[in-house]
Amino acid sequence: MDIIKETLSRIKPLSRELLQQAQAKLDNKTKPPGSLGRLEEFARRIAAISGSLNPDMSKKVVFTFAGDHGVTEEGVSLFPREVTTQMVLNFLSGGAGINVLARHVGAEVRVVDVGVDYDFADTVGLIRKKVARGTKNFAKGPAMSRAETIAALTVGIELAEQCRAEGVGLVGTGEMGIGNTTPSSAIIAAISGKTVAEVTHRGTGIGDEALVNKIRVIEQGLALNKPDPHDPLDVLTKVGGLEIAAIAGLVLGCAANSIPVVIDGFISTAGAMIASELHPDVRDYIFAAHESVEIGHSFMLERIGVEPILDLKFRLGEGTGAALAMTLIEAGVKVLKEMATFEQAGVSNC
Repeated sequence: MDIIKETLSRIKPLSRELLQQAQAKLDNKTKPPGSLGRLEEFARRIAAISGSLNPDMSKKVVFTFAGDHGVTEEGVSLFPREVTTQMVLNFLSGGAGINVLARHVGAEVRVVDVGVDYDFADTVGLIRKKVARGTKNFAKGPAMSRAETIAALTVGIELAEQCRAEGVGLVGTGEMGIGNTTPSSAIIAAISGKTVAEVTHRGTGIGDEALVNKIRVIEQGLALNKPDPHDPLDVLTKVGGLEIAAIAGLVLGCAANSIPVVIDGFISTAGAMIASELHPDVRDYIFAAHESVEIGHSFMLERIGVEPILDLKFRLGEGTGAALAMTLIEAGVKVLKEMATFEQAGVSNC
């Protein structure tokens, strides 16, 4: 718990002075003020987060956290939990959606086993940080122990610390875990007070009957475990997931280390929401990649106070949306760094 408290103590509001300086620099570019819209927002926020009007975005990393879920015993997913392992192996061989899109944007994929029910061999691109072999079935009791939650959060924090040491300029979050839309829906329902039906959708593509069952299972888990909506770690422990906890830790660690973090879809945003509930200034460091088709996602984004960059009807996860959003964030930074000023271009500014 000490590492979490220490990390929280280092999270500060963004410098209003740097935000103003970045906007002034943008306003002196050869364009009408504000004419590049959200690209200018991205640029000034990156400048304020990084502490520089000349931020270095050359090194980008997407972390894809993997973990299994005991609640899959309840038939909440279209796929068996073994697919988590199979997809991790696919990530490591470079054949998944996140691999393709990360290559497209020039980002590195690092796969983190924080809770898969399988023992992976040492492999390039795999970070072995297993806390447990999946969560327990939260329809029958808490998903994790408090110690497991803290351990998974610590994994994410330590990875952010490593990114700081390596000079990573932009971090993205992703995940893989069959059944993990179920704990994500449970988390937003517990914290927001929305009904389970309002925040629960089809995940991997389940049918109507399975969706009714999924809602029932989440309602049962919330009634049984009674997570405290005012204690984010209690919610995470009782109905969350190991990969969700690790994402929360990564977001906290990035905020503490002045690294901008791009969160992916529904599950990644669940982790980011836990982080923002732990410290209100965390939201300043978050870029929301996109709005997922999962109906609970908009409630999470609203709760955090962030606006999604894209709306591409994604529901894959893995970090795919985060990878694509990185290109637009980087574009904004390039405008800040490379676009000519009125004076340089010999253009009148009047």
